[in-house]
Order: sequence, then structure tokens, then C-alpha cells
Amino acid sequence: MTRALRMRWLTPALALLLAASLSACNNFTPNTIFGAHSEFGHSVDLLTRKLLYLGIVVFILVETLLMVILVKFRDKDGNREAKQIHGNATLEIGWTLVPAVILAFIAVPTIKTIFETQAKAMPNALQVEVIGHQWWWEFRYPQYGVVTANELYLPVGRTANFALTTKDVLHSFWIPQLNGKRDLISNHTNYIWFTPDSAFAWNGFCAEYCGTSHANMRFKVFTVSPADFEAWAAHQKTNAIGSTPPAPAVAAADSAKAGGAAVTTAASAKGTTTVGNGAAPPPPVVTPVMNVSDTASSTYPRAKLPEWVIPKTPTPAALTFDASAEGDAARGGALFKTAPCIACHTIRGVPTAQGILAPNLTHVGSRTTIAGGLYPNDMKHLELWIKNAPAMKPGSLMPLFGKAEKGDTPGVYTDQQIADLAAYLSSLK
Repeated sequence: MTRALRMRWLTPALALLLAASLSACNNFTPNTIFGAHSEFGHSVDLLTRKLLYLGIVVFILVETLLMVILVKFRDKDGNREAKQIHGNATLEIGWTLVPAVILAFIAVPTIKTIFETQAKAMPNALQVEVIGHQWWWEFRYPQYGVVTANELYLPVGRTANFALTTKDVLHSFWIPQLNGKRDLISNHTNYIWFTPDSAFAWNGFCAEYCGTSHANMRFKVFTVSPADFEAWAAHQKTNAIGSTPPAPAVAAADSAKAGGAAVTTAASAKGTTTVGNGAAPPPPVVTPVMNVSDTASSTYPRAKLPEWVIPKTPTPAALTFDASAEGDAARGGALFKTAPCIACHTIRGVPTAQGILAPNLTHVGSRTTIAGGLYPNDMKHLELWIKNAPAMKPGSLMPLFGKAEKGDTPGVYTDQQIADLAAYLSSLK
């Protein structure tokens, strides 16, 4: 090999080695499978390390023997022509037995781990039904009568048994740091279980290509104390705040107790009106409105969310929204009850909203993300999502509702109406 040819290959090789070395210096690995936080993860982690170390030993031995052979039997002056032989029984038996022994070292711990992770969960496990949709996740807790979407709550120290099904194509349920990955297969239920050992927030993914927005099919996992989980489950069974307007007296009392919480009225910014002969109008129905950033006491504190679970997906540059549109939750609630939304979504406490085709929105205001974990749950992203979901998430089955984009047709809304809908949804704590 000439010097020029050696340099041609040496330069990219050194660059690759440098890049690999620098990447090894980065400790930021939020979605690593190593250092798992469940017994399932510990079993898989231990098996992975055993096989990795064994592979390193075999690699070193093989490469060492190869280098010895290359050096010892290299072409040089005075070498005799190699002796041609038909076979060598000792060598042939050796290269058959050695791999067999290596495979035994691989097979025994692998089979042991398979039996451990495929065993049935303990009888008192928390049962969670996981249903995959294009492209979002539905979570049902049959023991508690709770249905939610894209955010999974689990108690620390209690085994969770997941029954995995799909409504459409194949998906795969995967939480890297809790470990365990299992496919969701049509017309079949798969199972996986593990016990979280620490309270934290984790990322979850679909790990099986499932169509246009496969990479956008995400979810969040919150492992909390058993007491916090029970409080969360109890809260999820209640009607969402804002789903049904309270009586005026009750609402006023609640507002006073809240210490001056923001209140939206149907007549806000409209001025005082009179009725008939000039008498004062009846007291307006008031509905407490909480910002999306506020969370119920039973949900994971947003202030404690690690950076890597907060999505940073950019919004489409061409998608705009009227910044002057101030959302009114009362108007939005009235609009929602007759909007096309009720055909697909459920909200506990709203009799007309009983749809099962899209995520349950009962407590959507308390969730940290929207659009299958793709965007943070704030007013800006919620308004844009309602306005034009297909632009926000390719392949989304939710139609666009923006009047400017779709034209003056039934079932479309102005930016002001969309802002009202967003204000209402964000009040559903």
C-alpha cells in the first residue's frame, strides 16, 4: 500500500475515532437503557453487560490471534511454499467446541432472563391497558375506572402489568429508562410488567414503524409515590374543572377562596348592559379559569420536570395566529358542546362529548404535552393545534378547523373562536 493510499484511509479513520471519543465524554443520556429503574430493566441490563463483556473478550482473543498469524506467516524472502493438507482433526474439533462453549455462556443467562421477564405479573399488580393509535397512546386503568391519553402515571414500588393492544397498525411500547419493549399486534394482546423503583419523569416512544408520524408518537411517564398515585387516580375520576359551569353563587365563593384567581365571564370586555326597562342584568355565570401552566395537586409538578421531557418541536413557520385574540373559557365551553370535537372526544361531565375515536380530554389542561407528546401544553401550541393539526403533525387524523385555511365552510372557526376553545380546554384540570 502506497503512502498516499494509506493517508487516504487514515484521515477519515482518525476523524471517526475522534468523534467517537468526544461522544463518549457526554454524560447527557436521558433515554439510555443502561442504569434502569425497574427490576425488568435490571435483568435486561445485567444480561446486556454480560454479553457485552463476553463479546469484548472474544473480540480481543480473535483479533490477537489474527495479528499473530498475519505477522508470523507474512510473505518474506526465504519462505517455503505452504504445505497443503487435506484436514486437521484437532483444529476442526477445536473450532467446533469453542463456539459451542461460548454459545452456552450466552444461552443460559439469556434463557433465564427470558423466563424472568415473560412470567406472569403478581396478582395484586396495577393493571394498565395500553392501546396504540395512529399516532397517540391511550391508557386505561380498569381497577380505578380511569382513562387518559399520552401521559402514564405509575406508583413507585408497585408492579404495573400492561396489556398491550392496537386499534390499527403495529406499534411498540417502550420506556428506555424503565426498560422493556414489547410490540402491540393487531387482534392479539401482549403483556409486559415491571416495578418502578424511583420517582421521576421519563420519555416513552413507539419503537415500531407505524406510518407517517411514527417518530411523533411519544408519551410521558411519571412515577410517583403510592399516595400521590392514589390522589391522581381519584382526581381523574372526577369531572374536570370547567366542564360544567357552576352556579353563580358557588362560583363566586370558589373564586373568593381561590384568593383572586382569574375569572372569565361571558360578558368580559363587552361593557355593562341593561335588560328591557333598564333594570340591571342578572349576575353573569362565572367560570374559574386556570392557566395551562398551573397543575392540580395530584399531577406531577411542572416545576420539577427535567429538561429532556419537555418537547421542543418547532411549529410550522407558515402557521400563524391572531395574537390579539383573548380566549374566553365560558364562550369556549358553550362552543365546544356543539362543535365537531364532541364526535371524537370524551369529557367527563359533558353529556354531549362521548366520542371514543380521539384522546380523552377530561383533564387535558393538567397534562404537560399535546399532540401525542409532540408539543408543550400551553395556549400558543394548543391554539395552533386546534387551528391546523395536520400541519402541526403530519398524517394527523384530526382535521383543520381554521377558517382562514379551510375557507368559509361549516365546522370551521375564526382565531377568536379557536382561542375560546383553547381557553376552555386548558381550564379542564
